[in-house]
Amino acid sequence: MIDDLDLGFDERDRGEKGKHRRSAMRKRKGKGKSGGGGRTVLALMLALVLLGAIGGGAFYGFDRVQSYFVTPDYDGTGTGEVTIEVKQGALIADIANVLYEAGVIKSAQAFIDAAEENARSKNIQPGTYKVRKEMSGESALGMLLDLKNKIVKGITIPEGRSAKQTFKLLSEQTKIPVEDFEAAAKDPEALGVPDWWFKRTDGKPVKKSVEGFLYPDTYEIPPKATAQVILKEMVSNFLTVTGKMNFAERVEKERGGISPYEALIVASLAQAEAGNKDDLGKVARVAYNRAYGEFPCNCLEMDVTVNYYLESTGQRTKSSKEMTAADMDNPKNPYNRKLRGMIPTPINNPGKDAMEGAMDPPAGKWLYFVAIDKEGHSAFAETYEEQLKNEAKAREAGII
Repeated sequence: MIDDLDLGFDERDRGEKGKHRRSAMRKRKGKGKSGGGGRTVLALMLALVLLGAIGGGAFYGFDRVQSYFVTPDYDGTGTGEVTIEVKQGALIADIANVLYEAGVIKSAQAFIDAAEENARSKNIQPGTYKVRKEMSGESALGMLLDLKNKIVKGITIPEGRSAKQTFKLLSEQTKIPVEDFEAAAKDPEALGVPDWWFKRTDGKPVKKSVEGFLYPDTYEIPPKATAQVILKEMVSNFLTVTGKMNFAERVEKERGGISPYEALIVASLAQAEAGNKDDLGKVARVAYNRAYGEFPCNCLEMDVTVNYYLESTGQRTKSSKEMTAADMDNPKNPYNRKLRGMIPTPINNPGKDAMEGAMDPPAGKWLYFVAIDKEGHSAFAETYEEQLKNEAKAREAGII
């Protein structure tokens, strides 16, 4: 085989033997000229195919390797429309997963990368948004930061509304029947209220109720939300707010053995009785002093508890002037003014200020109070004689 190769040695080095070998080689080439040319063409074609295969494999391999280092992402702003929900407290990764599962982005990482490059990403608000399918991560982020894409259906629940009043308001705004809310509210623990919230230290039987746990706030109601979904969100908000306040921990530590649930009841009483934010803590102190302190009957003697019973049983509520002795001391009423100790449940859903007042009330031996001006401020007294003087001031001011 080596004889077929022209190694290109110098003629002087080869001598006569080299000449004879080249002569013989020329003779052989002359005999098979056409066959050798075909083999050359075939060899060229095989070489080209081989190079093409190697090149294609290299491209495929590069593409595969590149896919490991380049985040999968769509181009452009997408098409169509889809609704997604950003939940309260959701992290960027949580939002990315929601978008990916809805077909909005090609990969969760594409959105995470876009968020890391945009400092405004921390401003994404919880709520429901209209976005498009198959968007780039950057475009999806832009839509969530543009509040025009947010579906706003806010319902404001004022402080101090009872559960019954809250259900009616929610029903009016959502068109969900009141009966659906009432049915969902029958099991507070299914709505997320932990069992330990219903523990009492006053020896009274526990009546598990959602009353007190429907935190007053403005809520954005997701499309097609059920009564249970809405109430769960309100309970979750209550747990978040009280958790940040360390409400339960502080009550147990600072209120002399009173349970967090009893303190929540007191917060609802303060919310109902105080006519001014400044007096919430003082009214809470009066409730504690009456139920657990040196008050002759150790009863609350508050008209708001009577009205709660009237409302919950479908009766008309009354002003203090309209209430009869039978109304105020009805033995069938578990919220009786003369009931010894604390009532069975909260009478409304108090706000943060009322809960702070019940958690950390100002020191004082007050047992009585009465509103004395049109701004709702009250005068507080330790004795009944002082209360009578304050009531006289209230009459002069035309308050009572």
